[in-house]
Parts: sequence; structure tokens; C-alpha cells
Amino acid sequence: DAPRQFQFPQDHGPHEDFQTEWWYFTGTLQNDGGQKFGFQLTFFRRALLPSGSAAPRSSNWAANQIYLAHFALTDAGRNEHLASERFSRGAAGLAGAHSPPFRVWLEDWQAVQTAPGVFHLNASSGEAGSDTGIAVDLELTQEKEPVLQGEAGLSRKGPQPGQASYYYSLTGLRTAGTLRSAGITHTVQGSAWMDHEFSTSALGPDQVGWDWFSIQMEDGSQLMLFELRQTDGSIDPFSSGTLVLPDGKTIPLKAGEFSVTVLDRWTSPHTGAIYPAGWQIEIPSRQLSLKIQPLIADQEMVLSYAYWEGAVQVQARSRGSESSGSGYVELTGYAGSMRGQF
Repeated sequence: DAPRQFQFPQDHGPHEDFQTEWWYFTGTLQNDGGQKFGFQLTFFRRALLPSGSAAPRSSNWAANQIYLAHFALTDAGRNEHLASERFSRGAAGLAGAHSPPFRVWLEDWQAVQTAPGVFHLNASSGEAGSDTGIAVDLELTQEKEPVLQGEAGLSRKGPQPGQASYYYSLTGLRTAGTLRSAGITHTVQGSAWMDHEFSTSALGPDQVGWDWFSIQMEDGSQLMLFELRQTDGSIDPFSSGTLVLPDGKTIPLKAGEFSVTVLDRWTSPHTGAIYPAGWQIEIPSRQLSLKIQPLIADQEMVLSYAYWEGAVQVQARSRGSESSGSGYVELTGYAGSMRGQF
């Protein structure tokens, strides 16, 4: 219900006094031949009871935290998107998080800080030599200070006390390593993004989902926007964003200071959900216009709950000059309301 003082690297770790927490790593990559890829490796923590309310238990299997992880890879050259998920209790070494040194893991999927500002990601799914086997082994290097979203890291989602999260991002993470797709190992490089968010709030009674954008431009600027969607189709006034300039300076954006126009739609053959599939973002105060297109249409995450999360390509125009970029978009609530999910 108020801003807090962040300390790094300590705050990369878990905050178990809060019910829900997630660490989101997404990025766009290409190999030496220019083939484009996108990846998502995300970890979610959910507390079962308020901190300190569970009776003491001596078993190594006793847990008050449940972890969920999603791993996905988009291979644009194959027009393919593969995704998988895992669940485990935060006990017996199966899953957990700590900092310092920062590490979050679920079995052998992990994100770990190996040096100041350097993170290593490992995940694999499916048989290594099969068409459905995917893997990433990536090093992410931080080049800017953490971006505290909202009011010094307090990201309000509604008018009620506590209807907010603590939220920061690591933007423009220089990324290199290898990935495996369809039995082929590729050496890749590109840019990644990390979001870390924790809260005990839920969506308001009239909020069904959100559209979230993370954009990384070739000039070194980045943009985060989210729009909270209401049951009547309108956009919640607590939608917001942050523009990060090449020198690291941040410009907060409130609803009304930007607009998002849907240019196209795509119907999922898996769930029947109809998702936006192209956007025009306008930020008049910066004379900035961005046209965003999915790398491929079908990047739906059909897991324990369905949502769309995928790599996008960007064309921007600002004060008469043009540039390009890439990023990730997350679309929730189209295959069913997200209320009660988080």
C-alpha cells in the first residue's frame, strides 16, 4: 500500500510474506544466419498460508510455498512455438528461491546470478533429438540499473488499499548462449528482459485480464506498458507504463498518456480464444509511434491455464526518424477470466 526501499541483489530473491510472486525472463534471439527465436522462462511462487500461520512441521517435505514454472521457445524459421510447465513444492530441494546469491529453480530449470549483473538461465523440455525437444543455456548481462515501475516500484492495479504489486524490471539484458530446437543446437545472441513482481492482491471484480508489452529498441531505449481490461471491454484507468531512455532515465506513463490500437486478431485453433494480433502504440508527448507484429501468430501457452505470450517485432517512428526493435507481449483473460488465478 506504499512504496518500499529496494535493495539489490537481495530483492531479486523471494518475498514470502506476500502471497504471489513471479520472475519473468523473456527475450528475442537470432543465430549467425539471422534465424529468429523467442524464449520465455518464468517462475511463479504461491504461498499456501500467511507467513507464520502454519503449524511447525519437522518433515523435509513440509512446504508452505508452491512453485510453478513455464518454459517456451518460438522458432520463427519453423513457424513453431512449443511450451511446457512444471509444478513442485518449495521443499526437499525440489524448488525454491533465495538471494544473495540469487537463484530461483524448479528441478533443473533455473535462473542463477553468477556475478554482479550476470544471470545464467538453463531449461530443457522433451527429448533432446526430437522435433519437440527444446532447450536454452543463456547468459544475460545487465547494462542498466533496475527500473522501478509505477511509484518507485509500487505498481497500483486499482483503487482499493493493497490492490497493487511491488514491481521492477531489468531491461535490455545483453544475451548470448545456445538454444536447441528440432534437434539442432544454435549459437544465439540478442536481448532479454526480466520482470520481478510480488503482491497479495488480486484483480478487481471488474478486471478480467491484461495486455502487457515489453519493447526493446535498437537505439537502447525500452518500453513497458500494461492495459488492464474490464468486463465491459473498457481499459482500466490504472493501466500504466514506463519509457526507459538510452541513458537509463525513466519516464512514467499514466493511462491517457498512451494509446494502444489493435490492428488485427487471431483465433486460436486450440482454445477458440480470439486474441489481438498486431498493435499500434502512440505516445504523443514523445511523438513516438510503434507498430508491433507477432513473430508468428500461434504463440498461445495452452498449459494449466491458457494465455498468449510471444515474441514480437517492432517498427517505430519518433520525431521523423525510424528505427526497429523487438520484444514480448502477454495477453491474458481471452480464454477465460484471470480472476482467481493470481
